[in-house]
Amino acid sequence: MHCFYVDKSQIVKNEIRITGTDVNHIKNVLRMNCGEHLVICDGAGSFYECILEELKKDEILVSIEEELLETTELPGKLYLFQGLPKKDKMELIIQKSVELGVYEIIPVATKFCVVKIEDKKKEKKKLERWNEIAKAAAKQSGRGIIPEVKPVMSLKEAIAYAKTLSFNVIPYERAEGMKKAKEAVERAASLSSTGIFIGPEGGFAEEEIEMARAAGVEPISLGKRILRTETAGITILSLFMFEMESKE
Repeated sequence: MHCFYVDKSQIVKNEIRITGTDVNHIKNVLRMNCGEHLVICDGAGSFYECILEELKKDEILVSIEEELLETTELPGKLYLFQGLPKKDKMELIIQKSVELGVYEIIPVATKFCVVKIEDKKKEKKKLERWNEIAKAAAKQSGRGIIPEVKPVMSLKEAIAYAKTLSFNVIPYERAEGMKKAKEAVERAASLSSTGIFIGPEGGFAEEEIEMARAAGVEPISLGKRILRTETAGITILSLFMFEMESKE
């Protein structure tokens, strides 16, 4: 069954109004007709099986037949604090992170970031693009929510933001062995929220690690090999996802 996303404001009692680009997709690409079934997600974790009632020029009306009890979300929220990478790597990171269950992505400007976004107009366009990628990845992977990509923060701002979370980790090549990393993954699986700090191509400066450590962010190892920035986040998110879902 085809699934479409709407804002909660588009749901009124037992009726949902579909607007925007999905109207053309339903009418002219899928060529759906009144009486056919489809699934609607409100972007906040709820899914509804619906019946197509009316095809209008700029909107489509559907009625809710039943609310579905299934959920595709992890039991704990994962926040990815990603050091700004070069070129289009951020797009890949966003796409794969959303597929793996991340709740929110926070781009972070660090000392060794090659990319510097100083033009506010360029930053706004990038942020819009990043959120569109997150939305597309959420739809493709059947997520119950659309994870948000936040505006770029400094490391100091990101650490302050992370203080509201239950637990925070920062993969670091000089951290202790894998036993501590395993314990961190197991601990995160039972918590409501976990932050993951990933450095850019040049990694974190020593003083940045110390700043994070002083704020309670736990350094962990991801193995004997040095991973690229786009690999590190995907690796640790995969570990957390596996551990969380294996406990359900």
